[in-house]
Amino acid sequence: MADKHKLNEIFDKEGKLISPQLATDVKNYLIDIDGTITEDVPNEQPERMASCEPFADALETLNRWYDQGHIITFFTSRTLEHKDVTDSWLKKHGFKHHGVLYGKPRGGNYHWIDNHIVRATKYKGKFTDLVMQTKKVELFED
Repeated sequence: MADKHKLNEIFDKEGKLISPQLATDVKNYLIDIDGTITEDVPNEQPERMASCEPFADALETLNRWYDQGHIITFFTSRTLEHKDVTDSWLKKHGFKHHGVLYGKPRGGNYHWIDNHIVRATKYKGKFTDLVMQTKKVELFED
């Protein structure tokens, strides 16, 4: 599986090396924790982080994606202060993953600006197979 996660060298029009990319068949999932794979637990109530239960469909779906060779990284508004309880909770419930990024800005209304393709999927209460739909998006003018 490690070879599947190999970053491929990419060159710009002038032949200069630019940021490497994964193979097109590997998805690099960034997944929120609170309100997405378990109940919505605010940072102000860390005692609930150890006892909340995972959403069964989230555990099953994310572990399947992991087993298919995709990269699973949790991106959470929890802070490093919550690292031990979060890591223990993920292990206790069997979430397969590659990493956890702490300190995501709080408050929602996210606008991610990147030089790589970003596909956004809003969680609406249940993990199912992803389907392709055309939606309006905001773009920079050419």
